[in-house]
Amino acid sequence: MQRVLIPQHLATLPQALPVGEQFTLSGQTMGTTWTVRYIHSQQHSQHAIHALIQDELDLVIRQMSTWQQGSNISLFNQAEADTWHPLPDPFFTVIDCALKIAADTNGAFDPTIGPLVNLWGFGPQGERSAPPQADEISRLKASCGWQRLQLDTHSRQLRQPGNAYIDFSGIAKGYGVDRVSQALQRARIENYLIEVGGELYGAGIKPDGQPWWIALELPPAIASAATESIAALCGVAVATSGDYRRYFEHDNQHYAHTIDPRTGYPIDRYNNALVSVTVIHEECMQADALATALIVMGVRAALDYAQKHHIATLLIEQTSDGVKEHLSPELMAMLE
Repeated sequence: MQRVLIPQHLATLPQALPVGEQFTLSGQTMGTTWTVRYIHSQQHSQHAIHALIQDELDLVIRQMSTWQQGSNISLFNQAEADTWHPLPDPFFTVIDCALKIAADTNGAFDPTIGPLVNLWGFGPQGERSAPPQADEISRLKASCGWQRLQLDTHSRQLRQPGNAYIDFSGIAKGYGVDRVSQALQRARIENYLIEVGGELYGAGIKPDGQPWWIALELPPAIASAATESIAALCGVAVATSGDYRRYFEHDNQHYAHTIDPRTGYPIDRYNNALVSVTVIHEECMQADALATALIVMGVRAALDYAQKHHIATLLIEQTSDGVKEHLSPELMAMLE
């Protein structure tokens, strides 16, 4: 059985079918891989397009990677208390979006979660095979909280309140996809599909007139029990958050890389129930952050939020009776 999803508000389609051959480029970024498929333009060589894409993604790393000592985010995280820091435009764009989503989701998404990400072994400080002690979690949780950050949107400066450690791992890949899309558009490439570590954006069509069809990601362990969904990406992005991507197990307990900022603990598939959340949105940065927030919220709160904010999302729940899927009204409207 297959579910077909077609966005209701498609971006303007090209006036004519694109002419040329489809090419595929790929590379490494943010600890994962990127792939771009596009229809060949006579104006640019493949080498030039590859360099253009890599440059955009390298910029995201230089500014937003906690794995890079000299990045803008690392310098902010190491800064003294009560200091203000001017932000380059890309960094400002991401922190502004992150703080708005944090406020709107009551902290289900929180860019200051870095100390807890590191404590649980999912950051640059290295992996772990057993959970940390409760007192360690409480101590580091006290330094988290998006409300501690002050962003001056006029001067584009961010205040370091002291021991604030920002982590953009729940939003940076999506932003990278958006930057690549904008760069391709500037290069007058209008028909393409971008994928960075599982986050995607498609624009235009292929020479046969078909949109870029993609299968929504499913948790490998339950893929056979869930309905396959394919979506037409034309002016929309897709992002998925799952508890199966990075994790460790200890004493038969599953510890996922997605941390609930409100508790300081990883989401629990047995209490929270959600194992995967996919969001379809016009902007990949938004889709990336929202997928993270919704999986933290749990089924009922996520569905309520999606309905209130008109978010197209697919939630996958693991119950004692098996796999259960939930489609938001906005996603239901895409069904063909």
